[in-house]
This record gives sequence, C-alpha cells and structure tokens, in this order.
Amino acid sequence: MRIITGEYRGRRLEAPYGNDVRPTGDKVRESVFNLLMYDIEGAVFCDLFAGTGAVGLEALSRGAEKAYFCDASRDSIKIIKNNIEKCKASEKSRILAGDYLSVLRRIREKVDIFYIDPPYSAGYYVPALEEIDSLDLLSENGIIIAEHRADEKLPEKAGRFRVFKEKKYGHTRLTMYSREPEDAEDN
Repeated sequence: MRIITGEYRGRRLEAPYGNDVRPTGDKVRESVFNLLMYDIEGAVFCDLFAGTGAVGLEALSRGAEKAYFCDASRDSIKIIKNNIEKCKASEKSRILAGDYLSVLRRIREKVDIFYIDPPYSAGYYVPALEEIDSLDLLSENGIIIAEHRADEKLPEKAGRFRVFKEKKYGHTRLTMYSREPEDAEDN
C-alpha cells in the first residue's frame, strides 16, 4: 500500500496483518480523489474508521490543510501514527482514538470532507451520518463519502444529508452525501 500522488507520492504505508482491518485499495482511493479533485485543496478532512490512515494521508498529500484520523483500535492507532511519521505529516494531522460517536464529539471545527469506512456489516453508517448532522460538523458545502459493499444500498437521506452521487468499483460502492438545500427541508 502506498500514497498514489501529491506531496507524499510513492511513500509505502504500514498495513496490519490479518483481516481485522480492510484498507481501502489503491484503485478505490484513486477514484475517491478523482471525485474530490476540486474540493480537496485547503480542506479539513476526517478519515472516520481510519484503519491505516491511508485515505487521510492521501488527502493531505493532495493538498488538504488538515486531517483527522479516527479509530477505536489501538493497533490501528499505532499504525496510523507510524504512517503519519513516514509521511512527515504530524503538523497537519490530528489523531482521535475512541469509538466513532465519541471522537465526533471531540471535533471542534467544521469538516469539509468526511470519509466513512467502518466494518461493512457493523451498521454504523446511519448513526455516523446522524451524529455528524446532530453535531453540525459538516461545512456548508461539505461532502460525506461512505465506502461500503457494492450490493448494499445506503439510505437516500439521513438527517439533513441526501445522496448526490454513487459510484461502483468492483465489490465496493461509494455513496456521496451533501447537505440538503434549506428550501428542500420545508417540502
């Protein structure tokens, strides 16, 4: 696993042994950042369920101003720290250890892009979206990307967020949410 492009291009990242963590593959990461091409520069990025931190580090490599790396696993936090060091990205990185609900409550600024990639069958997608909405963490023009199994359909709407794009890559689907326009809430 490596950083695909940008400032940290080609840096090899540490990955865990076993099947507990499912790192986002290079092809899907490349596709994510092609979709975010015009949104990443200067953005505040949150890699929720970060695992190895590869997605957040790719965001920093491509020009994000800051990245939050959130995970509940001690092993993942250790790997994330090592990968941040390999990229010399400490100044732009914030690591938040704990379950996804508690780490979201510790973010004290608006986030431009959330990347949500929990264990696929854990049922965390809707609660995470609802908590981001409840805490009003997404910036006005922010984007939430949920990575999930291609055969799984996420809800069209969660809180004030609505799906605006979906892309399928082999066994993986990306569902992208944005805030519903204010006037849509009145309908």
